[in-house]
Amino acid sequence: MFSAIFKDIIKLGWPVLIAQLAVMINGVIDTIMAGRLSAEDLAAVGVGASIYISVFVTLMGVLIALTPVVAQLYGARRFAAIGEEVRQSIWLGAFLTAVAFVLIYFPDPFLALAQVRPEVEVKTRAYLRVIALGVPAMLMFRVFYSFSTAVSMPRVIMVLNLVGLGLKIPLNLVFMHGHLGMPALGGPGCAYSTTIIAWITALAGWAFCWSYPGYRRYGVFSRWSWPNWREQVRLLQIGLPIGFTFLVDVTSFTFMALFIARLGTVSSGGHQIAANFAALMYMMPLAMSSAAGVLVGQAIGAGDLRRARLTGLMGIGGGFGIACCVALAVWLGRETIAGLYTRDAQVHAVAVTLLAFVACYHLFDATSAIAVSALRGYKKTVVPMLCNLVALWGIGLGGGYALAFGTAARPALGAPGFWVAACAGMVTGSVLITWYFLVVSRVEDTEEVGRAQSAA
Repeated sequence: MFSAIFKDIIKLGWPVLIAQLAVMINGVIDTIMAGRLSAEDLAAVGVGASIYISVFVTLMGVLIALTPVVAQLYGARRFAAIGEEVRQSIWLGAFLTAVAFVLIYFPDPFLALAQVRPEVEVKTRAYLRVIALGVPAMLMFRVFYSFSTAVSMPRVIMVLNLVGLGLKIPLNLVFMHGHLGMPALGGPGCAYSTTIIAWITALAGWAFCWSYPGYRRYGVFSRWSWPNWREQVRLLQIGLPIGFTFLVDVTSFTFMALFIARLGTVSSGGHQIAANFAALMYMMPLAMSSAAGVLVGQAIGAGDLRRARLTGLMGIGGGFGIACCVALAVWLGRETIAGLYTRDAQVHAVAVTLLAFVACYHLFDATSAIAVSALRGYKKTVVPMLCNLVALWGIGLGGGYALAFGTAARPALGAPGFWVAACAGMVTGSVLITWYFLVVSRVEDTEEVGRAQSAA
């Protein structure tokens, strides 16, 4: 069974990994191309991307409620019920789109926190006004993403994201540097390419869902459905804690970026490099967590709770082992990595220091991500949210602010202070969430054994 479970995780996880890497490489391309224009462009893209990602990922997290719901229906072979769940999630995504657009298009509260220089603020606003136009497509694509992954069909997502990656550099050259008759927009130009790619992938994904025979048994387009408010509430009960967990996770980086922006352009640029590469490293555990969570949900739907527990444990253990190898590589190659992003000697020095902390952070970030996803397979989302709230906002941001800016009795550590506290918070959260998974899966497994014995 162990070998079969591991093969299932790899089989489902590798297309997700490539799909997510394609998305993250898009962000890396934006950061590198902006960094080679100027420190102001790099800072504007960094702050703008932090604001946009905070809003988008939070609302995307709410839509991830579809994954465990569909995974359990898939495991129970209740295919006819899946289409209705997808239609209701599309309605939920439409409601969330309005919220996302307003928050991104009118970013004044976020910029007030950042307190960036006027020239950086102008570029940041230009970036956000364009990226807001792509949010509807992004959220609709995430519904398709959650649905396809839950029914073990992630390869179409991989292909679409690779197509988007292939378009990224050419479109950036057009809008950032001014080709094919377009004006050179600098850093904000990358928002145009992101928005165009979002609409291409969303439209192509749903067109494929409509036309490909493998999707027909789920009946997504078999009939029209108006919003079912009871079902909307049920999705929100699962999805809101997931969304808030994403909010806590992402804003621990967003607010770190906004506070570090107060330390100057050099610190902000160095942090942007470290945070961007940390997000790239996160793609491996994210892929494993997605696969593990779906397989846990499918096993629960099929009534095999022992397999569900083993799947979660193997995902957590395997993810930690891979994270150790990745962290060691980053530690040894941090100077080279920083050199890929910037030619500025001061920004490079800050980035090298912060990448050392990124290596430590990644070990426990990977463990936590997989444990959280495995718990979603059980539809347990509230406790992981609370653990992340305490660990990342309380210890990470609160402690980081105190360390970075110092007090009368303690010198300021600057940007490294935030990363010291972030590592401490992630260790705490990882331990708590993994322990909770062990408790939940053991209780559920014990209940299954008891039912089997009673039936006998």
